[in-house]
Amino acid sequence: MPNSSAPPTSPKGERAEALPSNLRRLRLEAQLTLDRLGALSGVSRAMISKIERGASVPTATVLGKLAAALQVSLSQLLGGFHARQPRLHGRERQAVYHDPASGFERRSLSPLFEDGAVDLAFNVLPPGKSVEFPPHHAGVEEFLVVHEGALAVVIDGRRFDVAAGDTLFFPSDCVHEFRNEGGEPAVFYIVINDRTRR
Repeated sequence: MPNSSAPPTSPKGERAEALPSNLRRLRLEAQLTLDRLGALSGVSRAMISKIERGASVPTATVLGKLAAALQVSLSQLLGGFHARQPRLHGRERQAVYHDPASGFERRSLSPLFEDGAVDLAFNVLPPGKSVEFPPHHAGVEEFLVVHEGALAVVIDGRRFDVAAGDTLFFPSDCVHEFRNEGGEPAVFYIVINDRTRR
């Protein structure tokens, strides 16, 4: 049964459809060839090419590896930057990513500013599923709060059980995994703070 607190998914707007062009733009801005990005990320050249052409949707783990290699956030891969001014960031403008392997959904709630250090994301992880992310670069930290359900979070091998209403802080420059071991979707928010962008 769908979770009533989860924002509905819309087939339009600044969603994950921007991923192919964003990945290519960020790779070229970093002056990386497909081979070099592959070597840095551990993702095959062929897979990177497929993602850039829009022929393949990466798993959350692959997306995380590419973001880490490019030293950008997942939201920067999925969406674009905005001018720093008051703005309503409506649902149709929020980038949404669906992990084809786990069913994990990530919605970027905050508009991204080029000089911004903070990113807010809404996440839903189906029952019995897990998703693992590679380390972010040093200086990135996360604040996670579970809204509904429960989540087991494994940070560099250390397990934390996070219930609805609980908040977990962790430096995310290490492998981190989210597990939903319950019978209902785990709905959680993450604030990602990049202290190196200040």
